[in-house]
Amino acid sequence: MILFAAAALLPLGLLLAGLWWGGGWLLAGLLYMGVLTACLDHLVPLVAPDAPEGAEFPAADALLLALGLGHLLAFPLVVWAIAGDSDLSTPMRVVAFLGFGQFFGQVSNPVAHELIHRGARGLFRLGMVIYVTMLNGHHTSAHRLVHHRHVASEADPNTARGEESFYAFLPRAYLGSFRAGREAETTRRAAAGGVHPYWIYVGGGLACLGLGVLLAGPAGGLVWLALAAYATAQLMLSDYVQHYGLSRARLPDGRLEPVSDRHSWNAPHWFSSGLMLNAPRHSDHHAHPARPYPALRLPHAEDAPRLPYSLPLCSVIALFPRRWRRLMRPRLKRWQR
Repeated sequence: MILFAAAALLPLGLLLAGLWWGGGWLLAGLLYMGVLTACLDHLVPLVAPDAPEGAEFPAADALLLALGLGHLLAFPLVVWAIAGDSDLSTPMRVVAFLGFGQFFGQVSNPVAHELIHRGARGLFRLGMVIYVTMLNGHHTSAHRLVHHRHVASEADPNTARGEESFYAFLPRAYLGSFRAGREAETTRRAAAGGVHPYWIYVGGGLACLGLGVLLAGPAGGLVWLALAAYATAQLMLSDYVQHYGLSRARLPDGRLEPVSDRHSWNAPHWFSSGLMLNAPRHSDHHAHPARPYPALRLPHAEDAPRLPYSLPLCSVIALFPRRWRRLMRPRLKRWQR
C-alpha cells in the first residue's frame, strides 16, 4: 500500500502545488508522469511480489476515496487555471493541460475502474461520477456488463482486432461501448425498473461542460471537453493494448470458451503498476473482478501474454501503427496458436 499511495498521490500533489506556487511544480508533475515512471520501470528491474492468498488491505478503499475526491477537486480547478483568469503563463497552461491530462488518464481512470467494482454503493457512485466528469459515464455500465462478459470476442467493442490500428479502434470502441452498455442497461431496467443510468451519464456530462462554462466562459467548456477527451483516449489506449488481437475460441456447442489468463496482455513493471493501481495485472482482474487491486496477482509468463515494455510505454508505441505491429506481430502469433 505504501507503493500505491506514494506513486499515485505524489503527482497529484505536485500538479496542484504548481497551480498555487508556480510552473516548476507543474513541470515536475508532468515529468513524473511522462519520464520518471518510464525510467523507474525500465532502469530498476523490480517486480512487486504477489500478495499472500487471502490477504486483506483495509487501506485500499481509503486510498481510492482520497484519489477520487482529489480528482473531483482537481478537474474544475485545472479547467479554471487553464481557461480562466489565473496567473499561469501560456506555456505553463500547456504543461498543466498535459500533466493533469496524464494524471486523469493514468490514475483517475484506474481509480474509477476499481470503485465501480466495489460492492459499497457510495464507492460505486464515486467511480461513476469520476467517469461522468471525463464524459465517459457509460463506461460504468459497458465495462461491467459488456466488456467482462464478452472480452476477447467480436461482441466486445473494447477488444482490439488483430492488425487493427488504435485510430480505427478508438471511435469503434467508444461508440460501440456506448451503444452496447445502453442496450445492456435497458434490458436490466426492463426487469428491475428504476431510472435508466444513461440519463445520469449524459445529463451529468452536459452539466460538467456547463460547469466549465461557468468557471471560465466558453473556453472553460472547451478545455473541460479537451481534458476529458485526452483522459478517455488514454483509457481506450489501455484497453487497446491490454486485449490487442487476443480472442477466445468457440466451443463445439457454439459458446465461447471461458475467459482465462491467456486473454489479456500483462506487464510486470513495478512503478507503473503502483501508479495505475495494478491495472497492468489485467488477466487476474478478469479472472477475479471483485479482487481489490493490491491483491491482484501476476500470471507466469508461460501462462499469460506479457507486453515487451511497460503498459504506458507500449501505449505510446501503439500510437505508431507500423512500429506497433512489428513489435507485437510475433508475440501475438504465439498466443493465437
